[in-house]
Amino acid sequence: MIDVRRTVAAACLLALTASGAAVVGTAGAEARAAGGSVTTQSVALSSPQSSAQAKKAAGRPNIVLVLMDDFSMDLLQTMRSAQDMRRRGASYSHAFVVDSLCCVSRASLFTGQYPHQTGVRTNLSGDAPGMPLGGWSAFAGYGNPDRSFNVALQQGGYTTGFVGKYLNEYEWVPGRAVPPAPPGWSEFNVVFGSAYDGWDFASTELSNGQVQIREHNAPPLSAPMATRDRAYAGSVIERFAMSFIKQHQDDAAPYFLEVSAYAPHNRTQPKPYYPGDPVFPPMFRDRPRDGKPGNCGRVACSSLTTKDLPGFGDNRKDNRPLNRKGKRAQAWNTRANPFSPAANVNDLRDRAMMAQSIDRTIRKILRAVDDNTYVVLTSDNGFHLGQNGLGRGKGTAYDADVHVPLLVVGPGVVKGTRAELTSNIDLAPTFEEIAGLTPRPYRFGASLVPTFGDPGLVRRNHVFFEHTAQALTTKDPDSALRGDELDRIPSYVAVRTRTGLLIRYDFDNAAARTDYGYEFYTYKNRVWEKTNAFAKDRHAPEVNALLAKLSAFDACAGQSGNDPVDGSCRGITS
Repeated sequence: MIDVRRTVAAACLLALTASGAAVVGTAGAEARAAGGSVTTQSVALSSPQSSAQAKKAAGRPNIVLVLMDDFSMDLLQTMRSAQDMRRRGASYSHAFVVDSLCCVSRASLFTGQYPHQTGVRTNLSGDAPGMPLGGWSAFAGYGNPDRSFNVALQQGGYTTGFVGKYLNEYEWVPGRAVPPAPPGWSEFNVVFGSAYDGWDFASTELSNGQVQIREHNAPPLSAPMATRDRAYAGSVIERFAMSFIKQHQDDAAPYFLEVSAYAPHNRTQPKPYYPGDPVFPPMFRDRPRDGKPGNCGRVACSSLTTKDLPGFGDNRKDNRPLNRKGKRAQAWNTRANPFSPAANVNDLRDRAMMAQSIDRTIRKILRAVDDNTYVVLTSDNGFHLGQNGLGRGKGTAYDADVHVPLLVVGPGVVKGTRAELTSNIDLAPTFEEIAGLTPRPYRFGASLVPTFGDPGLVRRNHVFFEHTAQALTTKDPDSALRGDELDRIPSYVAVRTRTGLLIRYDFDNAAARTDYGYEFYTYKNRVWEKTNAFAKDRHAPEVNALLAKLSAFDACAGQSGNDPVDGSCRGITS
């Protein structure tokens, strides 16, 4: 299996237990603002920047990254903040993620590297021989915390803050040690994974150089709606974010803040937290109530239908992979969508209601920041709801899963749509260049800063995707509410242009063997994947060109960890 066989840095696995003495402390300003009780478990975080660093960094722009979770392009029309950012700044219409899987995508965003470089290939750890395949264990074990862009920014004089969802398996439960704090964060407000369900979760806080755990208890159902909504994960994350901006907006040093939302991700427990919570639980204020329809933002919820899901209900049989000779290969998309069209539409509307909590947060951020601040909006991956005959989920190389919004406003950003193809691995070097730093040589991504002032600049015409089968670890953590769809998606590498997609699946999970199948789709007449045209003569020139690109990508797969990326490999996206 090509993805697992690729060389990965053989860094030793970091200990996942706290490395300092426990301290007793009280909650700081962030905890009081966000609510919650603080426990006495803590670990040391990195030391604050020196005053000399702060003075050196004075005058450089601030940066706010808002990262949504499982946000699909069909929801962008519902968000007023997105429309505002489009009118004011850059909109990247061809923005993608390296893998439509949360932890893999986030690891690549932090490092500017492909999964074969980070070693983070799945959401869960598992084993591949002796080292984890994914999750926090792989992120830490392969040395990614030290390579993350926030380390470079903090070393360069930035105050760095993180708020919200971090990485899969970076967790804490009562009675267990606090997970270690990664380097490079001045403030670190992680909201742990029980927040998927909306309420009743724990988070971290840095106080006097130590990380403390606090628990955010959910109000009873009998509590007023406003009280319940104040305890919602999105509300707590928003208060952390606004507190950070308010605290640091007048500092001499610039700041970087990542605001990582949980919405519109589905809840992960079969049993809802409050009776009647849908699979995608919005704030109560956005739900239908008292005879009023739900709040789907700029559009009426009733107007959201399967027409907003391009490729919905398509016959999956003509998507079957073919081998290199054009003969039928192993089929993977073999089960009909287990959800009715009405259920998928209901999910779409609930997701749109969830997105309104993020929309309000972004609007508050845009009002709070000054003119010397960049605000970037994107998602860790997309999401499908019945497209291509699939159910609900992610993980494919299809447009619904890998295409994400990317909007940028800030100093020197000329408004307009960009035709440049970009991937989320481009964000790390972009942030470094904004900060006046030279991007680290091991970043495979390229800075987008040159496109900020020139909407017509197009340097790259290809992006690449890598996916390792989740089935190599354990069951998909969302399987209770989605089924085993993600576990059935094979490992693949793929290349995408504006007009075409070539996917090369590897159906053999053994590290030393391959069993390839191919799918090719053209986007010249539609925005979704209708029929596998890999063996069609009229597409042969485009298919052959993309096959050559995959071969070039394979030749660069030996670069991992701290290995510098050479010029020939950087050129494969041209």
